Amino acid sequence: MSILAAVPIIGMIALALVPRGADQLVKSVALAASLVVLAGTIAMAASFSIHGPRFQFTQHHDWITAFGAHYAVGVDGIGLVLIGLTAVLVPVVLLASWHEATGARHGVKTFLALVLATETLLIAAFGATDVFLFYVCFEAMLVPMYFLIGSYGGPRRSYAAVKFLLYSLAGGLLMLASVVGLYVATAGHLGTGSFDFSAVTQLHGKISSGTEDLLFLGFFVAFAIKAPLWPFHTWLPDAAAEAPTGIAVLLVGVMDKVGTFGFLRWCLPLFPHASRVFAPYILTLCVVGILYGALLAIGQRDLKRLVAYTSVAHFGFIGLGIFAFTSQGQVGATLYMLNHGFSTGALFLIVGFLATRRGGRLLEQFGGVAKVAPWLAGAFLVAGMSSLSLPGLNSFVSEFLVLVGTFTRHRVFAVLGTLGIVLAALYILIMIQRTMYGPLREGNEGLADLSRREAWVIGPVLVIIVGLGVYPKPVLDVIDPAVQATLTQMQEHDPAVPLPETSGTSPNRLALPGGGQ
Repeated sequence: MSILAAVPIIGMIALALVPRGADQLVKSVALAASLVVLAGTIAMAASFSIHGPRFQFTQHHDWITAFGAHYAVGVDGIGLVLIGLTAVLVPVVLLASWHEATGARHGVKTFLALVLATETLLIAAFGATDVFLFYVCFEAMLVPMYFLIGSYGGPRRSYAAVKFLLYSLAGGLLMLASVVGLYVATAGHLGTGSFDFSAVTQLHGKISSGTEDLLFLGFFVAFAIKAPLWPFHTWLPDAAAEAPTGIAVLLVGVMDKVGTFGFLRWCLPLFPHASRVFAPYILTLCVVGILYGALLAIGQRDLKRLVAYTSVAHFGFIGLGIFAFTSQGQVGATLYMLNHGFSTGALFLIVGFLATRRGGRLLEQFGGVAKVAPWLAGAFLVAGMSSLSLPGLNSFVSEFLVLVGTFTRHRVFAVLGTLGIVLAALYILIMIQRTMYGPLREGNEGLADLSRREAWVIGPVLVIIVGLGVYPKPVLDVIDPAVQATLTQMQEHDPAVPLPETSGTSPNRLALPGGGQ
């Protein structure tokens, strides 16, 4: 874990040593550092034991002894797949930004260093097992992203960057208050203040329900803004639309997952009672987000904003699975985080390719592109079908698990959420039809097909999309033990599922893991 987080920092130091003006060498060094992280992540995944302890590759050292903060890291199945997502998408982002970085107004070195700094903080956040360490990473990652949007983005970049920062800082302040409250609670009930995961999870039943509710809300609002869930989402369309294409992939594909990851890693195990109390309200927010995001996506003319609003709907599905408190729902939600990163990342990348060719990203600027750029149109079709959860592509399995897991406990929320699938078909198919098919619109006659560099950017993502759709079992096997551990800490069990009667006596029951029926 420490090596993975340190490699991008070493890459940043190497960038500083490259002579000024050697832009190609600078980009090659940054790409090499990200590929080393990817190789290390593959090695870590290969060594991860699904039957071993929950947290593996752990380190635990005193950090700030005055208030019990530790440098404590380790990965479970949930953290591992999100570190894997980060390790795959950062090289993709660097390749996608190859020419953007060259023309960056504040220098290519600064641009690439900020991307590598973001990668370090994301890996550390997904691997932190100390609340204070997680909080530091959670807040610190705002700094490089703020400068990436505000310095390298579109015409309204300053507005988008400030809005992103203010929303995130407001949530971070609430979380800081809860972190302090958590320390006081551990000191009062355990004899010594601590932020360690194993220590703070011992507070179950030892603090009043009112205190637990307040602490939960501080964490939840911070994570809901980061995700973002409706109605905390309004910064996302502006930030995603103004960010450079690669940075939009990093922001929506990876960084936003820190919020939904926080629900699973911190909110549920630390505050199980409060999680149950607020679950119906959170599920309501999730369903509203699914429908609201989909309806606004249908009405968008700007392709980047359209993709951003689809993400609001997708995060609603992820929240639905998490707060259904079933193994199917939470496994599906974790897989959804991974799949959303690849699906939405692919959409942003292709929208970026189109905008570069056409000099704009409005729907009415396109039409008939498939006639002159069939490979580009084919890639857009696969990415779009993945986003609407077509069977055989990656998002289908995760969305199916979320809805099944939710239906066993909350049928009304599951049925309402299913309406989002219908709306997803509308906004994706309308987008593809208006851009790629129909008459060839004037000005599109000379649009080039995918270049070799663009094929290297989008090709691996599409391969993963198809691979996870056809055979998701290895990833599900990694996720499931961590989800089961979370539910055990909450003392939650999957509900009994009655099967049709086979005789006139009693219905058959379906055996579930853990001895339930």
